[in-house]
Amino acid sequence: MIKITMSVFVGLFLCFSNVDASIHEYRMEAFSPKANAYFFHGGSEGLYASKLHEPTTASSSEIKPSFKGKSIISFDLVTFLRPKESAKSQQEMQQNTGLVEAIILEVKDRERIGGASLKSGAICCNKQLADQGSCKLGEVIIQNNPDNFGWPKRIKTFFQGTNEEAKMDFETVEINSTGMYYLYFMFCDPQLKGTLIKGRTVWKNPNGYLPGKMAPLMTFYGFTSLAYLVLGLAWFLRFVQFWKDIIHLHYHITLVIALGMCEMAVWYFEYSNFNSTGTRPMGITLWAVTFGSVKKTLSRLLLLVVSMGFGVVRPTLGGLTSKVVLLGVIYFVATEALELVEHLGNINDFSGKAKLFLVLPVAFLDACFILWIFSSLSKTLEKLQMRRNLAKLELYRKFTNALAVSVLLSIAWIGFELYFNATNPLSEFWQIAWIIPAFWNMLAYALLVVICVLWAPSRNPTRYAYMEGMGEDSDEEGIALTGNSGDMAMKLERQAIGDDLEEDKRE
Repeated sequence: MIKITMSVFVGLFLCFSNVDASIHEYRMEAFSPKANAYFFHGGSEGLYASKLHEPTTASSSEIKPSFKGKSIISFDLVTFLRPKESAKSQQEMQQNTGLVEAIILEVKDRERIGGASLKSGAICCNKQLADQGSCKLGEVIIQNNPDNFGWPKRIKTFFQGTNEEAKMDFETVEINSTGMYYLYFMFCDPQLKGTLIKGRTVWKNPNGYLPGKMAPLMTFYGFTSLAYLVLGLAWFLRFVQFWKDIIHLHYHITLVIALGMCEMAVWYFEYSNFNSTGTRPMGITLWAVTFGSVKKTLSRLLLLVVSMGFGVVRPTLGGLTSKVVLLGVIYFVATEALELVEHLGNINDFSGKAKLFLVLPVAFLDACFILWIFSSLSKTLEKLQMRRNLAKLELYRKFTNALAVSVLLSIAWIGFELYFNATNPLSEFWQIAWIIPAFWNMLAYALLVVICVLWAPSRNPTRYAYMEGMGEDSDEEGIALTGNSGDMAMKLERQAIGDDLEEDKRE
């Protein structure tokens, strides 16, 4: 099991160890045919309009200092390599023997690429359309946007003579309108079939290299790390104040708070570094993903053991311990794999099928946790009702209500996510996409706060702690409830405790 887990993580690490983010690298990748054209998707990101508009110049080795406050897409060392047969079929003295076009468009202008407006299914201009004067033979059909002169943007690169390589000039395109931008490299000449692309493009927003849909998350993680810090300080003060009355459950809660604090802080640092450099810092991202996976696993285990009444209704989990640990290990492996692929993969080119393959196990395991938690809660409430332990019963009813609300919110939010993704295939609503991951973090934090409030350390731990003999509150409640039947309540309590111990042994 451990060897398989390590193999999965090593494989994922090797797959993504060279993947950049806002700096999109192309490593000898091929063009795909579509209609009468060949294209390669060079990237897509949400970009905000530039804050400054003064003309600037910069070399390929000096991008950051020259474009402060600007939103840009720059082409750095982009090179096209055509097959030898195609190069040899050309005349050595001929100047232009093959054309590759880089096309940048805002998503709302996607219908302006190709012959849709000309009532043609072609992408490249053919002889019939050229004779009509609608386009230029051998080039991609582009209908300019009258409201945004020069867009969609077209950048041409020609092969010369019999050369097998054609290098794009270093060029920077300034973005002056906020939107979701797509970059495609395309050619129309069938003789260029088999052409490969290498090099990189740099995408930058006015405030840094974070893609537009991720930029608000840096601020969110900053505020969330402070929220965890406040919760951690409040819990620590309470922990120290009543350290003599601490139970095992309090240590578990402390660990979850500490992991949440570390996770949010590391994510903030990772996004800040990403924003400054344009590449995801591999080591920091791995730590952030691992902290997050461990915290998610322990949070679910915390909800499960609390629902089982560990430390409150029963002193141990008995034979269930191995099953709980096994479920936790499997969930950690599935979550870590999904998070690694999502955060170390390319920003915009992640396969939907691959993601579905990793999302389904996590969703199934979450469903297992939910069913087991509510099943355990039902048994715990039944035991507390039988013992007539009002203090603990009220505590667990509050916890059950909070958990039920969180599940209903989760189901509603999943429905919203499905609707959002179904109606936003081209990321047109990228400016609000950050609220989806933010919601899950806030829901987890809210549940943790509820647990901290309900199970806060106090001078009277018997109100939620398991007692070997008769609990102090049990005696009082039994007398108050039964009056002259107090002896009967005490007998029932002792019998219930004995049954719990026998149940733990059996499990």
